[in-house]
Amino acid sequence: MQPTATVLVYSDDASTREQVRLAGGRRPAPDVPPVEYVECATLPALLRILGERRIDVCVLDGETAPAGGMGVCRQLKDEVFQCPPVLLLMGRPQDAWLATWSRADAAVTHPVDPVAFAASLAGLLREREPSQERRAS
Repeated sequence: MQPTATVLVYSDDASTREQVRLAGGRRPAPDVPPVEYVECATLPALLRILGERRIDVCVLDGETAPAGGMGVCRQLKDEVFQCPPVLLLMGRPQDAWLATWSRADAAVTHPVDPVAFAASLAGLLREREPSQERRAS
């Protein structure tokens, strides 16, 4: 049995978290492992989860309040040892420069386009290093 990849979904909006789960599905591409989703709605919960378990990819909602996904992404890249790849949900295509500033590994616009999202998620899962344990600093 193939190991599962763990995807952490950060959004204060339950419907956005559901869109992410539905768009990514159980397996976003045939050549990547099945996906288990872990959800959180607050920055403290996100940091706790990153410290407690291995996460293969983080999906961060740039529109989350009060701690938006773009700022959180930059914080994670600065503070989390071996930070997992981050897929950022942007509110507008014009926010691509902010995604670059945040050091996101990939970005898609919101509302979630299932084809674009699954392709981006699968790309990040292909690049991951499954043997590494990721812990918060």
